[in-house]
Amino acid sequence: MPPPRFTLQVLHPGNFAMVMASGIISIGFQTLHFDVLAEAFFIFALGAWLTLLALSAGRAVLFAQAVRDDLLNPRMVFSFFTLVAATDIVGLLLLDRGHPGLALGCWIFAFAAWCTLLYLAFSVLTFLTHEHNVNIVHGGWLISIVGTQSLVLLGARLAPELGPYAGYMMVEVHMLWGLGLIFYGIFVTLFCYRIFFLTLKPQDISPLLWVIMGAAAISANAGTTLLTEDPRLPFLAAQRPFIDGFTLMIWAWGTWWIPMLFLFGFWKHGASRLPLRYEPIMWSFVFPLGMYAVASARLGLAADFPPLQWISQGMIWVAFAAWLFALAGLLRRLVLRAEPVETGGAAAP
Repeated sequence: MPPPRFTLQVLHPGNFAMVMASGIISIGFQTLHFDVLAEAFFIFALGAWLTLLALSAGRAVLFAQAVRDDLLNPRMVFSFFTLVAATDIVGLLLLDRGHPGLALGCWIFAFAAWCTLLYLAFSVLTFLTHEHNVNIVHGGWLISIVGTQSLVLLGARLAPELGPYAGYMMVEVHMLWGLGLIFYGIFVTLFCYRIFFLTLKPQDISPLLWVIMGAAAISANAGTTLLTEDPRLPFLAAQRPFIDGFTLMIWAWGTWWIPMLFLFGFWKHGASRLPLRYEPIMWSFVFPLGMYAVASARLGLAADFPPLQWISQGMIWVAFAAWLFALAGLLRRLVLRAEPVETGGAAAP
């Protein structure tokens, strides 16, 4: 049996995507009035978040070098933004259950982590990247956009709780929304160049590709939140026509990617017959589906356009099925790790 310290040493920072996926499905079920399921997913997301926080803190203390190596790896550093998004999702869940103080604490912690990770990630790309081409680009880079827009989702909802400081928060989240869109434009340009104009092998396809759709979906959701919350200041209210049009455009862009991403998956697992195995980044496939369902529901409400609600009602069950599949893979991985090596049940790589 592998020692517990070894398992903790190789803990993937992207595991917080499990919290993101569970939390957004809870929000989706709550939006569609499936209250029992929403509460069950809330409990799971909160428990997973607290557990992963404890494990990550333990890893940082016991295996500081491993954490440092991940933070300085251009292929890995963006995975840490799942901590930002997961914390904001938990904050939204707590806010909906009448805990604005805890939700504000989540936002402050997530914002501090976001600031640190953002400048660290771009410093790593600038100073420590030795591959001077776009082959290092992958969908996981767009998790930074997901983290940015998650701050908008929670911050805009928290603004009414801040009294005289509500206007400050609304200015902040409007700036964050615009910054997220700029980052999205930069990364998606590099990403599209990588997959459309350079050699792409089936092995290059991973669940992280779905983050390109998830980043668009959360940007649309954040835009809808800005439209539905009181802007507090006249110059922010003047931006609503721009936000309105761009929100619909980014939602449409995310929608376009869904069939394309399924085609990539079929090419890898159907045509090329590569096996489908569980890995922590599989949760990065679940979260975009749930976020797309929520974004569609809220955009449908804001636009008073029922077909978007129908799309949301179908997509939330697709996300639920994907969540069950990922959970089954996780449980199987844990069982394999628990079996003695001599029985042939060694931990999967």
